[in-house]
Amino acid sequence: MNKSTSDYLIRIVDQPHEVDSSQWDRLLAIQPAPTPFMQWAYLEALHTSGSANASTGWEPKFILLERNNVLCGACVVYIKNHSYGEYVFDWSWANAYQQHGLNYYPKAASCVPFTPVPGTRLMADSDQHRALLAKALPRWCSTLNLSSFHLLFGDDSDIKACESAGMMVRHTVQFHWHNQGSGFLDFDQFLATLSQEKRKKIKQERKKVSRAGVEFRFSTGSSITSEDWDFFYKCYSQTYLEHGNAPYLSKSFFQTMAIDMSNNWLLFIAEKQGRPIASSLIGLGLPNSINTSNKGIHEGVAYGRYWGAIERVDCLHFEACYYQPLQWCIANGYRRFEGGAQGEHKMARALMPVKTSSAHWLANPEFSDAVENFLEKEGEGIGHYMEHLEDRTPFKSTTKST
Repeated sequence: MNKSTSDYLIRIVDQPHEVDSSQWDRLLAIQPAPTPFMQWAYLEALHTSGSANASTGWEPKFILLERNNVLCGACVVYIKNHSYGEYVFDWSWANAYQQHGLNYYPKAASCVPFTPVPGTRLMADSDQHRALLAKALPRWCSTLNLSSFHLLFGDDSDIKACESAGMMVRHTVQFHWHNQGSGFLDFDQFLATLSQEKRKKIKQERKKVSRAGVEFRFSTGSSITSEDWDFFYKCYSQTYLEHGNAPYLSKSFFQTMAIDMSNNWLLFIAEKQGRPIASSLIGLGLPNSINTSNKGIHEGVAYGRYWGAIERVDCLHFEACYYQPLQWCIANGYRRFEGGAQGEHKMARALMPVKTSSAHWLANPEFSDAVENFLEKEGEGIGHYMEHLEDRTPFKSTTKST
């Protein structure tokens, strides 16, 4: 589908291979909050691996805003017939539609499937072009008779553009760790910023793992072997199966990641008596430049993504998913570690609450008004919740998280 707007052309294509990958990634690189999960290779792998395509209820539409054959704005939108894999929950909205004899599905969502990582969704080379995208999306949804449009885990510029386009804003809470000041020298210096209670707890948890005879090794990029990837997938899939679900991501998806985006992954493997028993996979947002104002630290971000174990060891999850990644971030000067969706328990490991945002448009006026009232009340609750969490800081009274 092609649509002209003044001297602009909006093209909508169905397949990743119809998108110029180099133009897509160049546009992503200049965004306020780029993440590796919006790279063309990542989205293409989701599709071709069968993890997120029309057959699994994720029908992709690449919205391309072009001027003189140059990409000046773009986003990916999925037409969905369910709400799985989004992490901004709207099941109650879908139920309300059903109770009133209305169809909530299909709907449209601009997000990264199965990936609750905040970042830019409406890629554009100017605020003007971002605003054009935000205004065009509800109109496009209306032409397809979709119930709604949802932009999930957007950055500030996305949310501003969506609000200006008349969309409603919703907030949720995640937990992120920040490397302070010019960067911690080591894990012990980081521990020294915590209250005695939290410091003691972390040391006790780490001792339980080490006393069980568990040791960790890590690999990045091409040094992650195919055997390591295979073992990781065994752990990853078993975790889902233990909870009665099939894994969202197929093995071929990770095989593609190992080839096309190897530098964006950090893999920890836990071993006991030489046997691998657990693994955690961390995404890496590679730093573009060194922040010279903070010696030894840059603006790189690490993202806690997946984990699994084939043998039970007390506190192994905390070690694999928090302490080992934080220790690595400190050693490598990474600015931030994002722990993923939900989880107040992360605060005890110094991951502090951060407000994340999404934007929503509903075609039905009555339901839109009802949701707007709901979001206003929910937003007040989120504000009180954030205040409550901040009062429970794990840091010493003289130490503040940055």
